[in-house]
Amino acid sequence: MEKLLKSIAEILEVEEVDCRKKLSEYEEWDSLAGLSLIALLDSDYGITMNGKEIQSFDSIEDLCNEVLKRTKL
Repeated sequence: MEKLLKSIAEILEVEEVDCRKKLSEYEEWDSLAGLSLIALLDSDYGITMNGKEIQSFDSIEDLCNEVLKRTKL
């Protein structure tokens, strides 16, 4: 999860992310950041998610837990 959190921080161009926040709570979150996250999930984790699915998570931690769950299947 640490690697994913660092990648999300890079996409958002921030030092670190707060796992309790939603991505949409970050000023830097926009459609380009969303596309970057979708591409990252696909290339690094082999996971396909769309923008609506990513926005549906209550927190970044929930998103990370879903990634972990899907990569362990």
